[in-house]
Amino acid sequence: MSLNRVAVEIINIGDELLYGNIANTNAQWMSEYLTEAGFRVLRHTVIADEQAAIVQALQEALQRAQVVLMTGGLGPTKDDVTKLALCSYFNTGLQLHPEALAHLEEMFGLRGRSLSELNRQQAALPAGGLYLQNEKGTAPGIWMQDAAGRVVVAMPGVPHEMQHLMREKVLPRLLQTFSIEPLLHFHVKTVGIGESQLAEQIAAWEEALPSHIKLAYLPSFGQVKLRLTAKGKAPSQLRQDTKEQLARLLPLIDKYVFGFEQETLEEVVAALLRKSGKTIAVAESCTGGYLAHSFTKIPGSSAYFQGGVVAYSNRAKIELLGVSPQTLETEGAVSEATVLQMANAVRRRFHADIGLATSGIAGPGGATPDKPVGTIWVAYADAEGAKAALYRLGNDRLFNIKVTTALLLDWLRKKLGGRASRFEDFFV
Repeated sequence: MSLNRVAVEIINIGDELLYGNIANTNAQWMSEYLTEAGFRVLRHTVIADEQAAIVQALQEALQRAQVVLMTGGLGPTKDDVTKLALCSYFNTGLQLHPEALAHLEEMFGLRGRSLSELNRQQAALPAGGLYLQNEKGTAPGIWMQDAAGRVVVAMPGVPHEMQHLMREKVLPRLLQTFSIEPLLHFHVKTVGIGESQLAEQIAAWEEALPSHIKLAYLPSFGQVKLRLTAKGKAPSQLRQDTKEQLARLLPLIDKYVFGFEQETLEEVVAALLRKSGKTIAVAESCTGGYLAHSFTKIPGSSAYFQGGVVAYSNRAKIELLGVSPQTLETEGAVSEATVLQMANAVRRRFHADIGLATSGIAGPGGATPDKPVGTIWVAYADAEGAKAALYRLGNDRLFNIKVTTALLLDWLRKKLGGRASRFEDFFV
């Protein structure tokens, strides 16, 4: 079946999604993943664990799309009715699948458990469907295709299981089944500049983009990702055109660009620290350990991360970091003098090359007339001395914590040399 822009609809099944018990992260992840691969996602639908509702949603989706991807309802309990809905729509019945049963027996055996009759029913799949083995769990993936070539895939709702099946089984088979228009995405990662300011800075460049290259702004906490999408030409030409546009773009925003494609700010800083051979320690108040986590989440961080102190109270700042009681009395915990002392102290305490510190009013309480919520002081210290910076952020606590961390990591990144890679490295 030959199609250029293959239309996809996503159906997420589960009462817990409708009740608001959990966020529907599956739809977001799937849409981004499919779009990157060149598919066109038309619609997200969230429905209850009801067979009739699933069948109706499937019927409606297949009137618009060539591919319908479903998550949820493949477990062993009575409310898991996705397989029955597939049987109803495709006019077939359940049939015990030997390979699926063997996988279940192996998984239960590894856990030292025997396979119950209820669990055994997970190996009963709609006849005529293709079994997609789920190495991450017991619920299978199921691939169905109708006479018109339209594809329906059912996957478990557990995010890491669904993502595994999408990467290893579903997307490769979709790309074999459908002819996708050549498409190239490239991401430029920026930090420390807002979306509107960034748009103003590159307005002339964006206006001059050729018609087959589109730009999208994807903001997050303290960061904005620019996505260039090129299509409609041969892959080699798309690569060349994208490289030419990047060469024009980067000089305009170079100081804000920390990486490309899938690189994260944390990964870039980690690479720069490893390259420099320098070590680091952190003293945190308002970020409450989130800054330390941004380092330790990266494998191998023990090579450069020495440790940290969460000195939330004034007493902790005095006893653990030696902050002057007089400074806290006259200047306050949220002040330039306090974070400078914190950064210098944690650097000495952990014998690190670099010390970072944060202290602020994350919110929603704790504000004063001269220090409203979102008032954040940060500091950087090394052998050459210490400097502090003041940020005026927003009223949301989580936003303030994450943006403070991103801005301080960006400060560190610039001190260490800016970037760990060049955009040309991704076109080799």
